Amino acid sequence: MPAAGSEGDEGPAGEQAGPGAPKLCGYLQKLSGKGPLRGFRSRWFVFDPRRCYLYYFKGPQEALPLGHIDIASACFSYHQPEAAAAAAGDEAAAFEVHGPGGAVAVLKAATRQDMTYWLQELQQKRWEYCNNLDAAKRDSRTSPTPSDFSKGLVAKDSPDLSIPSQNASAERARNILAVETSPTDLVGEQAASQPAPVQPSAINFSLKQWSTELKNSMSSLRKGNNENRRSVFYTSEEWELLDATPKDLEDSMALEEKRKHLAEGNKGLTSSAFPFDFGRIPQKTRRPLKDMIGSSKNRNSSDSSPTEWYSGNGNKLVSELQLKYQSQQEELEKLKKDLLSQKELVRLLQQTVRSSQYDKYFASRLCEGVPKDKLELLHQKDDQILGLNNQLEKLNLEKDSLQQEVKNLKCKVGELNEQLGMLMETIQAKDEVIMKLSRQLSECEDNSSSPSGSVNSPVATCVNKELQELDRLKDSLQGYKTQNKFLNKEILELSALRRNAEAREREWQAKYTSLEAKLCQIESKYLILLQEVKTPVCSEEQSPAREVITQLLEDALKAETSEQPEQAFFKPHLVSEYDIYGFQTVPEDDEEEKLVAKSRALDLRSLSLSENREISTGVKWENYLASTMNREMMRCAELKNLIRSGIPHEHRSKVWKWCVNLHVKKFKDSTVPEYFQTLLQSALEKQNPASKQIELDLLRTLPNNKHYSSPTSEGIQKLRNVLLAFSWRNPDIGYCQGLNRLVAIALLYLEQEDAFWCLVTIVEVFMPRDYYTKTLLGSQVDQRVFKDLMSEKLPRLHAHFEQYKVDYTLITFNWFLVVFVDSVVSDILFKIWDSFLYEGPKVIFRFALAFFKYKEEEILKLQDSMSIFKYLRYFTRTVVDARKLTGIAFGDLNPFPLRQIRNRRTYHLEKVRLELNELEAIREDFLRERETCVEKRDLISDDEEDS
Repeated sequence: MPAAGSEGDEGPAGEQAGPGAPKLCGYLQKLSGKGPLRGFRSRWFVFDPRRCYLYYFKGPQEALPLGHIDIASACFSYHQPEAAAAAAGDEAAAFEVHGPGGAVAVLKAATRQDMTYWLQELQQKRWEYCNNLDAAKRDSRTSPTPSDFSKGLVAKDSPDLSIPSQNASAERARNILAVETSPTDLVGEQAASQPAPVQPSAINFSLKQWSTELKNSMSSLRKGNNENRRSVFYTSEEWELLDATPKDLEDSMALEEKRKHLAEGNKGLTSSAFPFDFGRIPQKTRRPLKDMIGSSKNRNSSDSSPTEWYSGNGNKLVSELQLKYQSQQEELEKLKKDLLSQKELVRLLQQTVRSSQYDKYFASRLCEGVPKDKLELLHQKDDQILGLNNQLEKLNLEKDSLQQEVKNLKCKVGELNEQLGMLMETIQAKDEVIMKLSRQLSECEDNSSSPSGSVNSPVATCVNKELQELDRLKDSLQGYKTQNKFLNKEILELSALRRNAEAREREWQAKYTSLEAKLCQIESKYLILLQEVKTPVCSEEQSPAREVITQLLEDALKAETSEQPEQAFFKPHLVSEYDIYGFQTVPEDDEEEKLVAKSRALDLRSLSLSENREISTGVKWENYLASTMNREMMRCAELKNLIRSGIPHEHRSKVWKWCVNLHVKKFKDSTVPEYFQTLLQSALEKQNPASKQIELDLLRTLPNNKHYSSPTSEGIQKLRNVLLAFSWRNPDIGYCQGLNRLVAIALLYLEQEDAFWCLVTIVEVFMPRDYYTKTLLGSQVDQRVFKDLMSEKLPRLHAHFEQYKVDYTLITFNWFLVVFVDSVVSDILFKIWDSFLYEGPKVIFRFALAFFKYKEEEILKLQDSMSIFKYLRYFTRTVVDARKLTGIAFGDLNPFPLRQIRNRRTYHLEKVRLELNELEAIREDFLRERETCVEKRDLISDDEEDS
């Protein structure tokens, strides 16, 4: 955001609440504090449409919010001020937000225009959010705001959302009662570049806040070592240990004298600011001030406003403080004189001690054998030295006095300049008054010359007063009309929202009753089944147990329809025909695979019903995204852990796009505008050697996904465009089987251009060179690296495969090539892609090992190569517990250094290249031999036959 995370790309531009619309943010004053320190403080407010919260920060650049206000459960009001107060601007733009539990947040805008705009926008946001609650299931994994759904093919589907039509009469009434207004410069993202507005009438003298801000400013100005950066503000204990130097005392006295003169010359103008400098007042002066503030705080009730407190007790407090200050000043002067006399006495005593020690030294050491005349000479020199020292000290004292005199003269010059300026202003004001009086005198003379002037003057004055009163009443009437319209609209909206909430409650009650009845039926069936199993009354052929089990399975797997009353608004996607990503949940042709799919669907439903573990992840993501409202997303440990736990469906498009842009920023910066469209146009207009193979693979990409199941599906054309553009960008690769599946997964959450850059990220940034070329050199190298990691991380399983000569790389090769597409269940697939797009290819190694470790014990039980290989073909689709798999991948397999993978890739790359060179040499020898031998001339290879 201004840092504010710009969400302008996330959503349809036409939706008002969508991220493409202007963000509701700006400066407001919030009433906070207690007692005499209670007052309005400027805060930066940002509205979050995901949770309908109004977050407030200390400033636009802050990352963590100070708190939030729940707008979805709030109602708004404001009081129409009196005309005089409105004209003065006193509390003219304050409004109240009443939240649940009786909490009231008092906010104040800079102008009444801004207040009206904020109230209208907050009303609209609450209306949209609460109406969407009636249409969409609000849980931790589904955003209640339709405009916040992700982009891509998945966003076009929205299978579990059906939005009812709005109440037309309520909408018409809301439009009639709406007040047209536009914001000022203090509302919107552009306001972040402006300083926070200052309210002169607000008394905001929080001592703790002043101390913190001054400390920060002083620490930012000081440079050098830690001693120089120490703050000049001290705690009460530190003040007791410090003695102010005479120079500091003199500076403090001069400053306070200056403040005193200014305060006496401008009485009545200093009531809005605290006229003391706490950083320079000594401790003896500071303590009574603190005591007086505390006593004044106790004398006033905590509910009184700061303006009333200061206006009632301000003069008394100032007079008391001045008296105490004068007494403390006199005591300080006395102590200063005593200190100077004591210092002079100490200096004389030190000189006497030094001279006596000097005489003693010469008397004890030099008197023996020294002539008398030399001793006298030494005494003379000593006296001269002492005299010169005394003269030097006198000169230093004279120099200090002269410097102090110069400083005093400068202060006097400054004061005289200020007095001169004040006198000039006074003279100018008097001149204006004289001119005004002269004009009035001339007008009066003109009026007196006319005979009717004396009669009309009182009448004109009375008429003017009545006209002014009429204008004031008109302004008040207009203000009350606006307030009445707003309150009527608020009452209308609250009534509609209450009715919707009651209807929603009745629907949930009916659903609960239906589900409870259904649960009783299922329990009775299970009891009958258990009783039959425990004490069978029929023969095995006539036993109803098989029919009961079959019926229970069908009931568990049956997809609820919209005709059922308990599912009038929500259709589950766990065991329906298609999941939330568009994949078929149960295939129609393969009976064995159908049984596995049914078992997997039951496992997924069991996990979703028995555990509520996704809620904590959703809350963490909401809190993190709230902390990024004033800044861009950045790489950090918190984001890494959140992505590893899985990105919620409603945020995946935004996070995937951010990850892709993070990796390809250097490529995108060097390209021309409309780069993707230029590549696509070139690929369509010119002959493209890869286009034939691309057309053949389009319908074979993801046949079990409804977005790619037919030639008319929306995903097919997007898939074609991305693959053609990429083949034109990389003619050495062109098209490789596997790229189509990578693009198909990306298109589920990204638009065409973003999916194109996602493919660039995977092929050109993540994977080594020659990974998707004709030889698949990089892919072969990764399989050998994976074997090394298997022998290191899972030695028992690796030995088991070696014992039965099972080449598991035939299975894992496709995992690496297409990043597990069509190899795992969709929920786990997208969690793997979340971490893969953020961290890179190391994630593939982690999850490949995690799958084997997850099923290690079951694989070790298999005792022949055929059963092992058959099990490896489908075992990954039986893994449904994503949290357990993620814990193995990112916890049990540590440490997992990337340097080790790179070193092993380099080592195996040389070996694979040597092997390929040997194969190429053998092929060339065979071709030469075939040309020379008549019997082998008729043999041709498959490649030559295709050509």
